[in-house]
Amino acid sequence: MQLPSDADHTGRNLGQEELDILKRAIDSGTLNCTKGTLVKEFESRFAQKYSVEFCRTTTSGTASIHTAVAAINPEPGDEIISSPITDMGAITPIIYQTAIPIFADVDPLTYNVTSETIAPKITRRTRAIIVTHLFGNPCDMDPIMELADQHDLPVIEDVCQAFLCKYRGKLTGTIGDIGCFSLQQGKHMTAGEGGIVISNESRYARRMKLFIDKAWGYGDPNPDHYFLALNYRLTELQGAVALAQFDKLEGVVKNRIRTAELLTSLISDIPGVSPPKMTSHGKHVYWKYPLRIDDNIIKDGVDLFAEELKESGISSAPRYIKKPAFMCQILKEKNTFGNSHFPFEGECRQNEPPVTYNPEDFPGTYDALSHVVVLPWNEAYTEEHVSYIAEKIREVAKKLKK
Repeated sequence: MQLPSDADHTGRNLGQEELDILKRAIDSGTLNCTKGTLVKEFESRFAQKYSVEFCRTTTSGTASIHTAVAAINPEPGDEIISSPITDMGAITPIIYQTAIPIFADVDPLTYNVTSETIAPKITRRTRAIIVTHLFGNPCDMDPIMELADQHDLPVIEDVCQAFLCKYRGKLTGTIGDIGCFSLQQGKHMTAGEGGIVISNESRYARRMKLFIDKAWGYGDPNPDHYFLALNYRLTELQGAVALAQFDKLEGVVKNRIRTAELLTSLISDIPGVSPPKMTSHGKHVYWKYPLRIDDNIIKDGVDLFAEELKESGISSAPRYIKKPAFMCQILKEKNTFGNSHFPFEGECRQNEPPVTYNPEDFPGTYDALSHVVVLPWNEAYTEEHVSYIAEKIREVAKKLKK
């Protein structure tokens, strides 16, 4: 069976609605969002959906994280705690803002950082916490927010994989101080690339608004470029697509949840294969569907399991990102600005202990990655597709059972 893919039209719901609004953009002749109306309309509607005062679009999910970190405004050599299971686009913005990523371990079953893993990573140089709601499963936010409040630390939520995800009835992205989203090709809604930042904190909103636009004070009595910043503006063309996609978002999320829950019901009795563990009081929105493979039961674990699924046309990502973020060359060798190793080294870290990433400090991370096979998921899946996937998972598990 040929499964729909979010890499092309088979698994994306792009169509006439997007074309109609794109035509509005082209007919207007204005493709820059500072003069156009479509990006502003999208931002207004998204803010209303999330009940936030501030919403701005950016050029990518990475740009949204960068904007959030810039709003925190760390001093050189400060530390920001994050997850080691994330895209590098959520890590490099920390370094670009002259701060140092410090990693907390994850719960190996939810794949998320927890208050227990974050707490020992807090030092006098900690400036913020970034939590990633991985695969669409929310972090256990109440204890994390309590911990952050105790240390007076802002919390940035990486919601790039978790549109309309809820924790205790609250939309993720609104629980911390800043929420960051991605409109990349494979997300719940897409403009090809793009990002969104939201907040109810006025102290961060002003700085984010400026940072996205070269720190130029549009509308101020005497505008100037107030601080170091970039151009992260979304175009009206991307805004047009995002606006059409926004009307489809609830249906997309509902269908992903419905089909994912069907798969869970069909495979929950298979020895050696476990469906996703949901965070207590959370609602998973299934950007992807992570399977946990027990290598005590399944021969050769995740790699052979994924190979066997591929033979049936089911692509997957064994070990997801393959290795924790801190094992990537940029962080292992501290390849940052020229040969300086800044901000890991230099005057800003004088009298501070060296930053090291010891694999033995991350048992949950290695446990999680070594046992996960990440299945693709999208809104075009039908019950027939899900039944086929479940059948093949069952066949592979039986074939590879020790």
